[in-house]
Amino acid sequence: MNEGFRAACVQITAGRELAPNIDRARNLVREAFDAGADFVSLPENVTMIEPDTARAREKAVPEDDHPGLPAFRELAAESGRWLHVGSLSIAREDGRIANRSFLIDGAGGIVARYDKLHLFDVRLGNGESYRESDNVAPGERAVLAPTPWGPIGLTICYDLRFPALYRSLARAGARFLTIPAAFTRTTGRAHWEVLVRARAIETGCFVIAAAQCGEHAEGRSTWGHSLIVDPWGTVMADGGEAEGVILADIDPAEVDRTRRRIPALEHDRDFAPPGPATFSVVPQSPGG
Repeated sequence: MNEGFRAACVQITAGRELAPNIDRARNLVREAFDAGADFVSLPENVTMIEPDTARAREKAVPEDDHPGLPAFRELAAESGRWLHVGSLSIAREDGRIANRSFLIDGAGGIVARYDKLHLFDVRLGNGESYRESDNVAPGERAVLAPTPWGPIGLTICYDLRFPALYRSLARAGARFLTIPAAFTRTTGRAHWEVLVRARAIETGCFVIAAAQCGEHAEGRSTWGHSLIVDPWGTVMADGGEAEGVILADIDPAEVDRTRRRIPALEHDRDFAPPGPATFSVVPQSPGG
């Protein structure tokens, strides 16, 4: 399990239609495999970014009918490498969408699925607002999956802002974390790198965070800067703002070395939550 491997993130600018996005993603995955990647991660919504709520619902398809999934499974099987599909829009029977990750092994088998837990419903104060919950149903459980190099925790984008999720994954045995994303340019510039590095530092895990980049339909823009970060919080690779592939050589033993240096996971303690704040008024002296 301490055997090293080469990890890659694919960074892409997804459009509104499935077929051209699938073709572009496949080409970039092949590029990563040709560069020696053993594990490739794709970003959130890799096969479609459709800003229009009604159209997004219409274009979502059930898992069994999604053309991207067999294409990616075939790529993994052909290469004998592992492929993490950051997320696809999967139509549910209740009419809503699951924002779902897939972890695919080197035989093309689906090892794990993860539905995004935290949905991006925000008003950024500059005219930008997002209501992911208008279409997407939240997931209900955290997912830890086996790989040849150790357990990996699956998360997606806005999950990044909820550190308890990552702590729980690390305490359950995660040595690697995936955070595929389509971070907005506004929030990405302000928070993306510092949050990704914080999750690595807090958990003593490697973080593999593939991201969308560039200009999408209807003026939507994403930050890019896919990151691979080591357990000490050092950025090993940064994708910048253009489409492409980043790679880093991962030494799983670094997880153990880092956790021995700062054994914070061993120091967790249960504690009672705070009660309501109370304030006392201190009388002022005359003229005070």
